[in-house]
Amino acid sequence: MTASPILWSFRRCPYAMRARGAILLAGQRVELREIVLRDKPEAFLRTSPSATVPALRLGDRVIDESLDIMIWALERNDPDGLLEMPDEGWQLIESNDGPFKDALDHTKYAVRHPEFDPVAERQKAAGYLHALEARLAAQKWLCGDQASLADHAIWPFVRQFANTDRAWFDAQPWPALIRWLDGFTEGAHFAQIMPKYTPWVEGDAPVWFGAP
Repeated sequence: MTASPILWSFRRCPYAMRARGAILLAGQRVELREIVLRDKPEAFLRTSPSATVPALRLGDRVIDESLDIMIWALERNDPDGLLEMPDEGWQLIESNDGPFKDALDHTKYAVRHPEFDPVAERQKAAGYLHALEARLAAQKWLCGDQASLADHAIWPFVRQFANTDRAWFDAQPWPALIRWLDGFTEGAHFAQIMPKYTPWVEGDAPVWFGAP
């Protein structure tokens, strides 16, 4: 009997959020193991070469990058055609995962990055969000009239940025971006990927996530 995929996850991590979201949208079923970042289990450390969540174990194979987990799930089943995305969608994801996430971290975790000016870093991140706003003001989704992988890969990071100072975020001139983000965070999909789980310990009964 083939072992079920095991997803190591941390509830609030945006990388883990987008991996769980894709698994759910693809109708896949995994054993979910929630971890505490300050007390990572040995079994997790043996799984993840980078010691970061999410990590997906597939028998002898490990997928250690959240975007690769999303693609793995959607290549198995993509009912909404999320992978049918133009090249610009991949470019948006690359900018999100690179410069935007760097600026986000320098803003949110300013104490850890004293070499950066958090105000300047917030403005740098805002530049990326203004580019998203321009797209969303002209169309429903980032790449057109249909949601794509880019939307589902990016929104958890926009949420994390917004939550650093929600009053400031809501006061910015990006109403289409706010509507887009709220469409994710106020919907049933968000509730389904964000339940609270007890951290996994050796010997626990499996906790299943995704398809029944």
